[in-house]
Amino acid sequence: MSFAENALAGKTALVTGGATGIGAAIVRKLGKLGARVAITSRKEDNLKAAVQGFAEEDGIEVIYRVGDVRDSDGIAAVISDIGSQLGGLDILVCNAAGNFICPTEDLSSNGWRTVIDIDLNGTFNCCQAALPFLKNAASGGRIISISSTHADSGWPTAAHAGAAKAGIQNLMKSLSAEWGKYGIRANWVSPGPIEGTEGVDRLIIAQGKAREVLNRIPLGTFGQGEDIANAVVFLAGETGAYVSGTELVVDGAARWGS
Repeated sequence: MSFAENALAGKTALVTGGATGIGAAIVRKLGKLGARVAITSRKEDNLKAAVQGFAEEDGIEVIYRVGDVRDSDGIAAVISDIGSQLGGLDILVCNAAGNFICPTEDLSSNGWRTVIDIDLNGTFNCCQAALPFLKNAASGGRIISISSTHADSGWPTAAHAGAAKAGIQNLMKSLSAEWGKYGIRANWVSPGPIEGTEGVDRLIIAQGKAREVLNRIPLGTFGQGEDIANAVVFLAGETGAYVSGTELVVDGAARWGS
């Protein structure tokens, strides 16, 4: 998908979990369209490698801060620092996530709590911390959370992640209603299986389910990180000016229930 050159020029963005996978694809797209981008995650080695790759391979200057979205005070300090360095924050992409395969009957309370804490509580922490900057965004702040199509259909053997993603979706609806008065749009993108991500590599291919999953996708292929990045740009730019509190599904018409 092609957007106007420099469609996001003058915009600033933070992508949580932006060093790898879908997050990195989003960073590349935002940066190539002119946005100044920052990333945060827990592992500094991943962040350093990503920033170097963005510079050398994509010609994009990205800044990073080490942060854990589960730590409300810590991530608030990180976002304050990033917002100050970038001169504001127009776009927040809540992409940080955790997941693992486990039948619900065997799922420990700690396993449940960990995924809920990263996915749902982490999204809340970031949104609340970014609010002072998003309120001042010249063209209206944008929050775009990365959910999953399983949040709508249920997620056997990953009920913890499905519940967290469903919570994120309701949170975006609530924020769109509460924070619309500040000009803030809050939406979410729900990817299907995206090639080269842990979700596909570890949860589908490693489980021997690749053919089964592909048979449920009418387009016959896994998606690409850029497919999700394009959806994020649509919501982050002028194209998403009157879109708030809603879902953009990017899954090749996957039929999970069939």
